[in-house]
Amino acid sequence: MSISDLFDSEFKSRNKGHFSAIVRVALADGDFSKEEKEFLDKLAIQLEISQDEYNEILENPNKYPINPPYLYTQRLERLYDLSRMVYVDHVLGPKQKEILTKFALALGFTPGNVNFIVDKALSLLVMNVDSDTFVYEMTHMNK
Repeated sequence: MSISDLFDSEFKSRNKGHFSAIVRVALADGDFSKEEKEFLDKLAIQLEISQDEYNEILENPNKYPINPPYLYTQRLERLYDLSRMVYVDHVLGPKQKEILTKFALALGFTPGNVNFIVDKALSLLVMNVDSDTFVYEMTHMNK
């Protein structure tokens, strides 16, 4: 196996893990809304998830582990995707926030500040910020 094959395999595995985490958040309330399904469809394309992989992940979203990115900025980008899924139907149930908190911890955010991070993330989505603004605001929230 060449280095590029290994990189591609790791990249694909990380994307599957990320996508399956988002599917778990979407299923937290037991069902997909129309908006959640549309978001998943778009995200699958962005993450290069094939139709077969998509169906497999929908059937068993726990199959793939969450692979937290090393870089803080990439963690924030993943948190943005997860937060958008929680907020997409504008009905934030306590279970969705609880699951988002668990995924934030899995992404490498510390238990001491994870609630603050999740609250800030959701407040930014209320303001309908884009990914770049989200990352900037999250990076500079303590300044």
